[in-house]
Amino acid sequence: MIFAVAGTGYVGLSLSVLLSQKNKVFAVDIIPEKVKLINERKSPIRDEEIERFLSEKNLDLTATTNAEEAYRVADFVVVATPTNYDSEKNFFDTSAVENVVELVGKCNKNAVIVIKSTIPVGFTASLIKKTGNKNIIFSPEFLREGKALADNLNPSRIIVGADKSNTELFKKAQKFAELLADGAEKKDIPTLFMNSTEAEAVKLFSNTYLAMRVAYFNELDTYCELKGLKAEDIISGVSYDPRIGDFYNNPSFGYGGYCLPKDTKQLRANFNGVPNDIVKAIVESNRTRKTFIANEVLKKAGYAEGKDNNNIVIGVYRLTMKANSDNFRASAIQGVMKRIENTGVKIVIFEPTLKEDIFIDYPVIHDLQSFKKTCNVIIANRYDSALEDVIDKVYTRDLFKRD
Repeated sequence: MIFAVAGTGYVGLSLSVLLSQKNKVFAVDIIPEKVKLINERKSPIRDEEIERFLSEKNLDLTATTNAEEAYRVADFVVVATPTNYDSEKNFFDTSAVENVVELVGKCNKNAVIVIKSTIPVGFTASLIKKTGNKNIIFSPEFLREGKALADNLNPSRIIVGADKSNTELFKKAQKFAELLADGAEKKDIPTLFMNSTEAEAVKLFSNTYLAMRVAYFNELDTYCELKGLKAEDIISGVSYDPRIGDFYNNPSFGYGGYCLPKDTKQLRANFNGVPNDIVKAIVESNRTRKTFIANEVLKKAGYAEGKDNNNIVIGVYRLTMKANSDNFRASAIQGVMKRIENTGVKIVIFEPTLKEDIFIDYPVIHDLQSFKKTCNVIIANRYDSALEDVIDKVYTRDLFKRD
C-alpha cells in the first residue's frame, strides 16, 4: 500500500514511521527543515523510539513538501494536521484538515482519507456532506507526546469510524485497521468499528476523562496544601483502590500540552444545549488550580499588595508541560506566569530549548547557575535534580517525581 501522511508532528511522524515498516509512505510537511531532517533519518521531534527507528530500521519513508505529488499516488491519505481551538468561535480550527481534503479531492478521487487530527463531534459527516467525497473516515489516536511511536507500537485499542452502509468504504476502513495492527508489536489489539461521529466522541470523551483525573488530584493537593496535610499519603491511600489505580495521579500546575486544554473546551462547546455539570467544571477547575499555584508562589516569594515588590524575581525552570518533552504549547506553567505577571513581579525563564533571549516578554537566562542566583523563588512544574542545591527556593507540586 502507498500512504501519504499530511503533517509530521508527533501524530503524523509516528504513524509514518509505523506504516513505513511494511508500506511505502510519503510524509508531507510545509516546513523544508523538517522534511530535510526526516530524509536524513533524523527526527524533528523528541521521541526516543522514532529516533531509533529512523536510524536503525529499513523504512520505506520519504518526506516531501510536494503534497499534490504525494496525494496523487496514495491509496490512503492520513490527515494529521493541527486543529487548534478558537476560543472566540468555541470550535476547533479545522481549516488545515479541510485544505488537505480539498486538495486530495482534486488530485486523487480514489484515495481513502483518514482523519487523525482531533475534530469536533459530527465534523466528518458534515465534511462528507459539504464536499461530496464519501471516501473519508475518522480514526482517533491515543498517544502520549514523547512516546508516540511506543504507543502506536503497543496501542490500547484501534478505533476506526466509517459509514457502515458504504460497503466498499467499510472494507477499506477494515484494511486500514489491519495495516495499523500489522505494524504494531502488540498482538490481539482490541479493534472497534463504529460510525465516524461516535469515533470523534470517543476521542474527546477520553481526553476529557484524563483531564478530569488530573484536575481531581490537583484539587486534592490544593486541599492538602491549605489544610496542612501530607498529600502524598492521601493520594497513595486513595490510589491503592484498584478501581482508582496508582497512576496518572501526580499533582501538577494544571493539565496542559497540545491536547487536553483544547479537547476539553471543544467537548464543553459540543455540550451546548445538553445538561452538564462535570464537563464545564473540568475546564474551570484547571483555571482555579493555576490561580492557586500563582498565589502560593507569590506568598513564598514574600509578595504583598501595597508594598514595594520590585526586588522580587520569580524564576521559571522549564516551560515544558512534563518531563522528557520539548513541547511547551499551552503548558500550565504559562498560565501561572500570566497570573504572576499581572501583579507586576518580574519573571525570568530558564529553558534550554530556547535560543532566543526573550520569550513573549520574559527574559531568558541561558546559564543555569546565573538563573539560580537571580531568582528569589524558582517554580518547576516537574522536579529536576539540577535544582537540588537551591531546593529551598523551589516551588513544585511534583510530589512523586515522575510523569
